[in-house]
Amino acid sequence: MTSSFDVAGLGNAIVDVIAPVDDAFLLKHQIAKGTMTLIDEFRATQLYEALNTTAETGGGSAANTMAGLASLGGNGMFVGKVKRDRLGTSFSQSVKDIGVTFRVPFAEDGPSTASCMIAVTPDGQRSMSTYLGACRELKPSDIDETEIASAQVVYVEGYLWDLPDAKSAIRKAMAAAKKAGRKIAFTLSDPFCVSRWRAEFLELLKSDIDILFANEEEAKSLYEVETFDDVFQHFHNWHGIAALTRSEKGCVVAQRHDVHVIDAHPVAKVVDTTGAGDQYAAAFLYGLTHGKHLADCGRLGSLAAAEVISHYGARPETSLKALAKDAGLL
Repeated sequence: MTSSFDVAGLGNAIVDVIAPVDDAFLLKHQIAKGTMTLIDEFRATQLYEALNTTAETGGGSAANTMAGLASLGGNGMFVGKVKRDRLGTSFSQSVKDIGVTFRVPFAEDGPSTASCMIAVTPDGQRSMSTYLGACRELKPSDIDETEIASAQVVYVEGYLWDLPDAKSAIRKAMAAAKKAGRKIAFTLSDPFCVSRWRAEFLELLKSDIDILFANEEEAKSLYEVETFDDVFQHFHNWHGIAALTRSEKGCVVAQRHDVHVIDAHPVAKVVDTTGAGDQYAAAFLYGLTHGKHLADCGRLGSLAAAEVISHYGARPETSLKALAKDAGLL
């Protein structure tokens, strides 16, 4: 089968609502500074109404990865759930505006579209209040097996594993990909996510996953070890591609005994590390689906991560394709 997409990404569909505030606003609304707090729908509505001069953009880990893929000129599809409400319409349009295909039907009832209220104080601190809402309503019926099978790689966000319906949807997508001979990529998402689902993630590594993205702490949590060397020993005997990020230490890309240690791409100033892993995965997968050597996939990932941590926000502000060309990687 000819591929229609480079990557199909499955993940939580969240609208980021970003607004400048002062510390008094945080105190008044009891927002913990510099952290992420899960909130309910009532509080999300309250905070949205209280914030002024907001900017809205599509968010969520896998959606951010698809945005990075598009910035490189890749052809991506996103699978996630929003409600037919104002924020859901905003999310859908923002994804399509950057050139990513998004065809999952709107939810007509149930929880409202997920949102993350991001209050940015003058010192640059981002205080996030996240309402998960409709994004947790993804179901197997939302998976178009024909479209999934037309992507070279199916990329799954580990956060989705928390709900039974979403887990069933992922399994349906994985089965369609495997039947079509496609690759399955998975990101561990968060050490706490790993601790909740360690046994199932390890089983997925044995049976389904071809490409694994993890940062050092997530990988340590997966194997319950203390050092990166201990982590690496586990991947020597694994059949797939492991792309392991280590912040300022760069990354290690390995497929059995084909191992590449890659330095972090230089960045003048680290402003906001949000989205670093998402953009690393985007550029790595772009390289992989365009015939690049594993080492160059890692270098592309490091370049994309460096771009996104140089400014606020989890998506590229500069064309990744242009940056990659300047760096001699495309």
